[in-house]
Amino acid sequence: MEILVCARRVPDTSENDIQLNSAGNDIERDDLVYSINESDNYAVEEALQIAAKFGGSVTVATVGGEDDEEILRREMAMGANHGVLISDDAFAGSDGRGIATVLAAFVRKGRYDLILTGVQADDGAAQVGGMLAAMLDYPFASLVNSIEILDGNKLKVGREIAGGNREISEIDLPCVLSIQTGINEPRYVGMRGIRQVASIPIPTPSAAELGIDPATVGEMAARVKRIDYFVPALGKGAEMLSGSREENIDKVVNLIAAKGGLK
Repeated sequence: MEILVCARRVPDTSENDIQLNSAGNDIERDDLVYSINESDNYAVEEALQIAAKFGGSVTVATVGGEDDEEILRREMAMGANHGVLISDDAFAGSDGRGIATVLAAFVRKGRYDLILTGVQADDGAAQVGGMLAAMLDYPFASLVNSIEILDGNKLKVGREIAGGNREISEIDLPCVLSIQTGINEPRYVGMRGIRQVASIPIPTPSAAELGIDPATVGEMAARVKRIDYFVPALGKGAEMLSGSREENIDKVVNLIAAKGGLK
């Protein structure tokens, strides 16, 4: 089975103090520590487990620039067979539809049986997986937290729905699935593994190589533009805690105890 995982490099919220920029339309990105998007990492692990059981290979692709190569090498060290950096200046400023357009063009150049994305990335829109499936005319399931191979042409997938319930569906291949965190336990990747893949060439197809009209992607083609970020006002009874993680844990425990939450 040939599996493609679409991944993205995002700010690591465990390593950064996220602040709004002066314009109020984005976060301050200077000097941030980046890593692979969490749900994308679960998608890669799921792809690796499927390939180990049923054969085939795993390709991880990302749309971005030179800095985004680091997550591809991380996932190759994790076990992915191939990494692809889809890169072109024309892609800068693309909205979810633009990113899906780029990925769809890349998919059409290959032969993939299963395409996985994380359920959402750092903008939280959760749009790319569904739009990619629509552009390819592939069946799609979101919030997937279990996958079972039924035969060569079908999967049985479980997905998270309201109230903590699960919905089980049968879906034809090829298809696109957006993967929920918690579907598995991603394996550890050490520096030794990353060094072992450091010299492996990574293809970098451009818009021209994929047959993409630059007018259909990028900032000028974007139909959704971010115009404002803001920190919500504190609600009644809300309290913002400051300090280290350990200090805040102690504060939370003390607050709960003071309100009778701990016996």
